[in-house]
Amino acid sequence: MNGPAAPKDPEKKRPYFYIMKDKEIFGAKQEDGSAIHFIYESDGRLINSAQIVGNITDENMLRLLETVEGFGKLVHSIGVSVETDNPKEEMEFIFQMYGKKDLYGGGTNLRCSLTGDGMERRIYLSDYTWTEDDYIPGQIKFIMSVPEKIGKASVRFYLNDGYTAPEEVEEEAVDTKSELYCTMIERSLMNLGNTYRIRKAIEKARAGKEVTLAYIGGSITQGAGATPINTECYAYKSYQLFKSRFAMRDNVKFVKAGVGGTPSELGMLRFDRDVLRDGEKPDIVVVEFAVNDEGDETKGDCYESLVRKILKLDWNPAVVLLFSVFANDWNLQDRLSPVGRLYDLPMVSIKDTVVEQFTKKPNEGRVLTKNQFFYDMFHPSNLGHTIMADCLQYLFECCDLSEHARLDAFESGLTEEGMLAQQLQMKPAIGKSFEHVRLLDKKDVYDEAKIDAGGFCATDDQLQSVEMDDRLELTPEFPYNWMYDATMPENAAFTIRIHCKALVLIFKDSGEVDVGKAYVDVDGERRMTADPHINNWQHCNAMIVFNEDEGADHTVRIEVAEEDRDKKFTILGFGYVL
Repeated sequence: MNGPAAPKDPEKKRPYFYIMKDKEIFGAKQEDGSAIHFIYESDGRLINSAQIVGNITDENMLRLLETVEGFGKLVHSIGVSVETDNPKEEMEFIFQMYGKKDLYGGGTNLRCSLTGDGMERRIYLSDYTWTEDDYIPGQIKFIMSVPEKIGKASVRFYLNDGYTAPEEVEEEAVDTKSELYCTMIERSLMNLGNTYRIRKAIEKARAGKEVTLAYIGGSITQGAGATPINTECYAYKSYQLFKSRFAMRDNVKFVKAGVGGTPSELGMLRFDRDVLRDGEKPDIVVVEFAVNDEGDETKGDCYESLVRKILKLDWNPAVVLLFSVFANDWNLQDRLSPVGRLYDLPMVSIKDTVVEQFTKKPNEGRVLTKNQFFYDMFHPSNLGHTIMADCLQYLFECCDLSEHARLDAFESGLTEEGMLAQQLQMKPAIGKSFEHVRLLDKKDVYDEAKIDAGGFCATDDQLQSVEMDDRLELTPEFPYNWMYDATMPENAAFTIRIHCKALVLIFKDSGEVDVGKAYVDVDGERRMTADPHINNWQHCNAMIVFNEDEGADHTVRIEVAEEDRDKKFTILGFGYVL
């Protein structure tokens, strides 16, 4: 009779830190029927997660996370666990390294199989042979067997010998009904402003008339960080709060038009198609570009142009300026709030709401930690989205309680609407160059623009796509485009002749290896190079070709660089000002 086998030596206990701890995941259904939750770790995201979730302050350790080589020096193994309502649910975890030459195809994929029982599985880096192209830690994927199911995931890095990690930070559950929480929400109100248009929308809702709330912005408005993205995002939660508080019946509609990585430079071109689609006439429009506009070439002219465009619509919608915040406590509210001050608009600051209390200790009145508010360095968690919605609802409640005839209206002898009309006649706070911008593509044509598409005769269907409104289905952005697909290298140029004051080129960025750059010439003079690899991920990029005081005839030629004629380039559209 054989006795029991001798136990294996226990594995050495290693220090570790979390990059995800009990974070929601949601298997969004893909075109091929699979269900995937993506978490991007490039562009500083992994380092930020180590700081916020893992409490890592050692600069040397943080620098090691910048590259695959450093990652291998620091990390011994990766522990992954997922908990779902079905403990037997099978799924796969992949940590994909990006390649230097082939971004998505050149790097190593670290894998393990999981079940939804919450048990941790380990990935040992020593089990892998790394590729020559391995460059940076890229993205995490949870591939789930059942679409549209929610789970909670944790990922931690066990460290190699010679490295230590700090103690875990204990977090208390957030009480959203507490006095401290309510006080925190009250700090969000930067400016109550002229409340007339919001009051009018509230009165319509109470009277049973149809009211539409619209939200336009970047990835936070799209719902990034919310799980699931369609019903846990701040926009949907805000709409639900407004409806439950003010609606007479089911008479409030919801329009969400957030697109990741896009500034107001693109938002002003998307507004008509994405917000006013199907004849929508929103009563309230929330504008959220405070963390997307750093790269805006006009430093706020596009933002103010969009605000003015909305305010001057025939049905007089209200505009709310929402200033979200990144995990490094940064946003652009100082640059953009003068626009709200000039037109006396309601303004809500998430930065003012949460940043101050992040530095507090639990016994000093801290409501929540930075890790609890943020999903990653750019986007709020479900709780963070709830806080943003509560801040907007606090504004609506304050508007509802505000005086229906303000003192300054009596003093000026104007109605509140008259005061706004007067403010719109003043010198803009930043600029209004693009207030009347229009979109031009294969669908929305301008007869006076003469186009020779040349070799740009294909249509690109591999586009940035987003979840609009309360839907999970993806809607492609700028599907009526012109693509050079490398089939006509002898005619790799697109020409447009147009009389206008300003022209904006919208082109597709991409991290794929089969796309190339194009040169943009105006009247024979080189103005810019449009390079899809500068941002290096698939999204829409807007660049101002020219912006002049007076309209003039111009010939714009967009030609694929000679060395890239065997690659693709996509013109998504143009914005023009007559």
